[in-house]
Amino acid sequence: QVQLVESGGGLVQPGGSLRLSCVASGITFSSYLMSWYRQAPGKEREFVASIPSVGFKKNYSDSVKGRFTISRDNAKNTVYLQMNSLKPEDTAAYYCYAPRIGSWGQGTQVTVSS
Repeated sequence: QVQLVESGGGLVQPGGSLRLSCVASGITFSSYLMSWYRQAPGKEREFVASIPSVGFKKNYSDSVKGRFTISRDNAKNTVYLQMNSLKPEDTAAYYCYAPRIGSWGQGTQVTVSS
């Protein structure tokens, strides 16, 4: 049974930073591309970033490029999203996603507000 469990969300002021984590179980984590998506209230879920199983070709949406960094630790079955220079428009529920499996985490809420 595949499980993706996100953590690390919270309330942060504009300009602040957060690091999200997603721990995977039930899969050979190192074999899979992993990604982060987010969904703001009243909006569709949108792609944020992805990281391949091997190699260095990370992808980012234009809205987060230069501010967010995706990384992974295959020994810990964990993918991270380091978010810097946060803006109010980054407020959303953030989800971990394994596209080849089609599994989503439960999400973690990020709120950027003063």
